[in-house]
Amino acid sequence: MKRNLSLLFVLVFLLPAGAAAQGKPDTWTLRDCIAYALEHNIQLGKTKVNKQMSEEDTQQAKAQLFPSLSASISQNVTNVPANNNFSYAGNYNLNANWTLFDGNQRSNTVKQRELQDQINDLSVEENEREIQISLVQTYLQVLYAQEAVRINENTVEVSKVQRDRAEELLKAGSVSRVSFAQMESQYSTDKYQLVMAQKNLDNYKLQLKQLLELDIMEEITLAAPNLTDNDVLIPLPGKEVAYAAALAVMPEVKSSELNIRIAELETKKAVAGYYPTLSLNAGMGTGNASGADFGDQLWERWNESVGLTLSIPIFSNRTHKTAVNKARFSLTNNRLELLNTQKALLRSVETVYLDATSAQNQYVASSERVKYIAESYRLTEEQFFLGMKNTLELLTEKNNMLNAQQEELQSKYMAILSIQLLNIYQGKPVNEHY
Repeated sequence: MKRNLSLLFVLVFLLPAGAAAQGKPDTWTLRDCIAYALEHNIQLGKTKVNKQMSEEDTQQAKAQLFPSLSASISQNVTNVPANNNFSYAGNYNLNANWTLFDGNQRSNTVKQRELQDQINDLSVEENEREIQISLVQTYLQVLYAQEAVRINENTVEVSKVQRDRAEELLKAGSVSRVSFAQMESQYSTDKYQLVMAQKNLDNYKLQLKQLLELDIMEEITLAAPNLTDNDVLIPLPGKEVAYAAALAVMPEVKSSELNIRIAELETKKAVAGYYPTLSLNAGMGTGNASGADFGDQLWERWNESVGLTLSIPIFSNRTHKTAVNKARFSLTNNRLELLNTQKALLRSVETVYLDATSAQNQYVASSERVKYIAESYRLTEEQFFLGMKNTLELLTEKNNMLNAQQEELQSKYMAILSIQLLNIYQGKPVNEHY
């Protein structure tokens, strides 16, 4: 049973997102990653196999509603040397058995198995959703790391220009050797930060390749999405609306509801243990022995039988009472588990919602801060080379600028990540810009 989340993935596949369905794309969009992972993920494949195995159990449960039929053939040879007696005998039987009434235990078992099949379908959906969440998180971390590398590369370029300019001023006697040493130190620090940013990018790319089940030696290039303020500051639905949508589509909630129905059927089966069981038996057979014509014996020994068996439980050493009590306890547990699942989902949705709201507010504030600090840094740099500001003041403004850019970048991707996770919880597709 594929529900809304599976429909989401079908829509993802149909979007014009490259060559994900045909193989590995040259540049990976987020939708490419999702499509490829859903096809190649090992754990998801195992979940689907387990689902198919469970469906076999369902077919077997349905078959128990029908009569069973068995045949037997036996041949015996007897040798008594003392009497010089050698004989043989054969028996040929066909037997049928059909349980006519068992308190609906078998029919309830079939209903349980059918519900379990639905739960297994939901397990596949839940696994797919977990893969999607992991991919969204890691994919955006790679994008964040790529922009962080770009910022650090620009910083290194500016530091080199400033160091070279300070070196010229040192030769001209306009700055002290201490000031020049500070510029060189800052240049080295910025190059180190660039190395660390590149290391973070490589680590996130490795995590993404592992999620995609790619060889670690394979290179992966992400498509550069055109992210605007509209992507970051997209209006959010009401928190109650988001939670209600999540309750309606999240597979773990549906699974918990189905588990309650399975437990209710288990209680009925346990109560049915007190009921008698009625079975119909029928058979036919014949045989032969040495010393007479084979065909005549088969006819003469031919027999037919039919009968009813009524099995009435009288005293079962508390087996049935224990089964009923345990089934009721299990039903209570499953009802509590549903409440726990709903509360856990509420916490997850509320956390993501608050993260999205906070990150959007931080992005607005940090964007404004970057504008003002950029202007302050530009003026300080001009004044420094005119001898009106010292090295410490310049480097302080520069570090403030770098920190502001990093804060803006972090809030930008935190907002986008939270928005995408909120969409997933509501069963919506990922942003088409990815």
